Amino acid sequence: MWHDARSLNTTANGLMAFVLVVCVAAGVWWVSQRPMFDLRTIKVESADAKGLRHVNYLTLRAGTQNRIKGNFFTSNLESVRGVFESVPWVRRASVRREWPNQLIVALEEHEALGTWGEDGRLLSVKGDVFTANVAEAEDDHELPAFSGPDGSEKDVLATYVNLAKWFAPLKMAPESLSLSSRYAWTVKLNNGMSVALGREQNHTTLKARVDRLVGIYPQLASRLDNIDTIDMRYQNGLALSSAGLVIPAEGKDGRPVPAIKKKNSSPIKKPA
Repeated sequence: MWHDARSLNTTANGLMAFVLVVCVAAGVWWVSQRPMFDLRTIKVESADAKGLRHVNYLTLRAGTQNRIKGNFFTSNLESVRGVFESVPWVRRASVRREWPNQLIVALEEHEALGTWGEDGRLLSVKGDVFTANVAEAEDDHELPAFSGPDGSEKDVLATYVNLAKWFAPLKMAPESLSLSSRYAWTVKLNNGMSVALGREQNHTTLKARVDRLVGIYPQLASRLDNIDTIDMRYQNGLALSSAGLVIPAEGKDGRPVPAIKKKNSSPIKKPA
């Protein structure tokens, strides 16, 4: 080999190329570590025209301080995005670099629709459950109460939207909506009345039951004051409680168990 000039030249060229690459890499690393590339500014802006209502300097500082590492070149944008998305009220963040020492972060806020469950969480208008200061959300509007099994958030939201439309002819609106562990629906309206709608047998079950109630409710209201509960799980009728009547419990087969008539109470119509 040592007498082969071609092999020696090839080896020498390879070593020179390796040394050159190492030198270039070292030079790039050295330049990238210069103070001029330290992150001096992280500019936060709104991702849409609505602007940021609940995210402010104090919440961002509390949620991100000492958690963003690196400089203009070495900062991990995915990690930075995760840091900002952990801040209360932030739904989504996108991050980009701006030469020579700045990051631009565009934030999308959650828009709270109501509360979720009993642990102080909120449900957004897009069906996301998130944790934030409930008092701040209450400053925007009254918060309906929602609950349901894990993973049912978007179903609860869609049903709430439908119920608001279906009860509109009575000038009533849902105040709370719950989906039980057996997937039975109960809605409380803003007049204080609770309506048991039961489980969905098909995609028209709930609407058919609400339509039936909307059709007969004016007659009920003209004869009875302060209706507390109405049970629409009956196939051809309904049950209501006022002055102490209790909504029938749901039996093992999904049909309501006949209620017991209490003294001085309005009669209950039995299921067909």
